Amino acid sequence: MQYWIPKALTVGVILGLSGCSVFVNDAHNERNYRVNDAVKAPVQLEQPYQDPTYKMDVATFKNDPEAKSFRPPQQVLTLAAGSWVEENETVARVYFDKNDGIDDLNQFIFQAIDSVMLNNKTAISRDKLTEGGVDTDWYSLIQPVDGWFWEDKKLVSEQRIKFVIEQKEHQRTASLKAELIDYRSDSQPLSELLQQQLEVRALNEVIAEFDYLYRLLQVELRKQQGVLSLNLGFDDKGNGALITEQSNEAVIDRFTGFLERINFTVIKIDRESGLVSVRYEKPDDSVWDSIWGDDVLLLPLSSGDYTIRVAKTKETTTSLTWRDAAGDVLDSEVMAQLQQSLLLVLREKGLTI
Repeated sequence: MQYWIPKALTVGVILGLSGCSVFVNDAHNERNYRVNDAVKAPVQLEQPYQDPTYKMDVATFKNDPEAKSFRPPQQVLTLAAGSWVEENETVARVYFDKNDGIDDLNQFIFQAIDSVMLNNKTAISRDKLTEGGVDTDWYSLIQPVDGWFWEDKKLVSEQRIKFVIEQKEHQRTASLKAELIDYRSDSQPLSELLQQQLEVRALNEVIAEFDYLYRLLQVELRKQQGVLSLNLGFDDKGNGALITEQSNEAVIDRFTGFLERINFTVIKIDRESGLVSVRYEKPDDSVWDSIWGDDVLLLPLSSGDYTIRVAKTKETTTSLTWRDAAGDVLDSEVMAQLQQSLLLVLREKGLTI
């Protein structure tokens, strides 16, 4: 009943022999090895035996004489907030979501394109804006390598790009596609790989500019929030105080962190009573501060300990009542100067509480 064993062995041998022909033996390719002279034994010693089957001719072969400049595939860099790409995308395209603060997503993308062209000292054809796309004038995406100052910097190539914007019906998402429409170069011929790299590089420049412009927009929005979030007023006991729309819990967390950035040290926080104990150290307005950092902010306060009482008001706002080390409430004139100084920081830094 074991008649199947010879057949199985036969099939196994056939498969094994056929498998040997699948793998190409490239070990003796002249690019893969270097053969040196055999070790010569001293005269008084016997030369070791060497099987002639494995003997190789003495030779030194070069690797590949032709240098190949392989480049990694160019990738769309989704650096900007709310930007993304579709999986298995075959063209240079990126998608943008409409982030907070952007009124018109199409116009914001056009603004990024226009800014990139301005940086490259070229222009775009605005006659196609209504069609959802623009064509650029000639500019160079590949800059020449820096050399000696007396050497001429010749451009490797120049190209013209077409940017196409397609917006979804809900107008919360828009795609931006880059297409190479013209190319010229005296030394670098255009290939399919180079075209793809140029299109993706042009797209990445716009994405980076979109990210930069949106960061500036966020700073402006925070500036506006900062201006509106700190006003002069009174607490429920009639004392002069700073008034904010934020809740008292949020103020304790955010305002204390804000104070630490302007030379205050938070000593103690009592959340039950809403009391925050801080210490202020007036900075020295020295020449080193103006050289190595930003302008020094001088508040209308003397160095020392202060207590800030954070409490709700009848108008559902939050009051911040300042007292000095003696327990006296700061007078109205000092409070007005303090408020203006703090608003100045909020405007310049784009902070909010």
